[in-house]
Amino acid sequence: MKPKIAVIGAGAAGLMAAEVLSLYPVSVDVYEYKPTAARKILMAGKTGLNISHSEPFETFVDRYTPNDWLTGYLQSFHADHIVAWMASLGIKSYIGSSGRIFPVEMKASKLVRAWLSRLNGRGVRFYYRHRCTQISGRVLSFDKLDAKAEVIDSFYADYDAVILACGGGSYRALGSDGAWQQWFDQDLLTPLYASNVGVLVDWSSFMVPLFGQPLKRIQISVGQKSHQGDVIISHYGLESGLIYRLNRAMRRSQQQNGFELSVDLMPDKSVDAICQTLSQAKRKSLNTLLKKAGLDAVKIAVLRECTPKADWSDTAKMATHIKNLTIQATGFRPIDEAISTGGGIKRIALGNDLQLIKESGVFCAGEMLDWDAPTGGYLLTACLATGRAAAYGVLRFLNIDQ
Repeated sequence: MKPKIAVIGAGAAGLMAAEVLSLYPVSVDVYEYKPTAARKILMAGKTGLNISHSEPFETFVDRYTPNDWLTGYLQSFHADHIVAWMASLGIKSYIGSSGRIFPVEMKASKLVRAWLSRLNGRGVRFYYRHRCTQISGRVLSFDKLDAKAEVIDSFYADYDAVILACGGGSYRALGSDGAWQQWFDQDLLTPLYASNVGVLVDWSSFMVPLFGQPLKRIQISVGQKSHQGDVIISHYGLESGLIYRLNRAMRRSQQQNGFELSVDLMPDKSVDAICQTLSQAKRKSLNTLLKKAGLDAVKIAVLRECTPKADWSDTAKMATHIKNLTIQATGFRPIDEAISTGGGIKRIALGNDLQLIKESGVFCAGEMLDWDAPTGGYLLTACLATGRAAAYGVLRFLNIDQ
């Protein structure tokens, strides 16, 4: 009989593991807690599926924390491989102006349909509404659920190898709830934390009309890290890809009362040039002066919100604030609102083939591993690459020629 392999989780990592295994003489069962597969991919692809990034590989791998653990897996399945893989599914791709890689049709639904069709055609069996509740070696416990997510049956299943691709802890409604953490000793886990998530700022009522408005072309610094881009002013604080890129630095600088963002509202102008403009116009209102300096209404509002009123009549101080405005953040939005989570199964718990050192024949992949990365294609690429690596680890474990 063919060796039986269970894949727990039908997200990017689990589906890629199943795809690799489907090319070999094994039987593959994919178990998914939700009623359909790839739900997080589909949600991410509603506005355009950013699946990878075309930047030089050395720069690409440096985006990860830690920046060395995933290098080998990413070398084996990086952006060029992903483009070729999508093409094999009939999905054309293109590189955007930012270097990010997208399907030409942008949305994820066509890619997911083609992918699942290929897996089904290769004999991969999917068991939806099946929740894995416990692992004991390669013996797995499952609850079968009805449409209301109520248990209608419970059973055990024994496999020759298992790949856990259970996701992180964000977007609980899509199936990534982090419940798998109970299967592991706490010393093998780094606690999950919100990543690629908005930050909290205690705005005054003065800022309410600005909620949903963008702060454009600014530079934010946290510690030694600094990036330029746009952010959105939210009712709870600040949100955008620029904020996500700085999440790691924010966590490192976080104190009991939060952390500070240093914001340059006009990165292309020097403090002297701004001061000169402000000093030229006499007997003008503060708003008029700031507009003449080049600030729009949103930047002016944030500047007034975050500076002492006593400084408003001092052009030198206001010029300095424009170039180095301190915004006090108090923390991060909840983990369930995060695009992804960091933390998970520690590197020391796994061999190079992603097999658990303490559980022979059990492999792990995807976001449940202890790594972190910003948005921009890095998350999906790492999930695909580690899913693939775990599958090849299984083949080596089963002594199946590759």
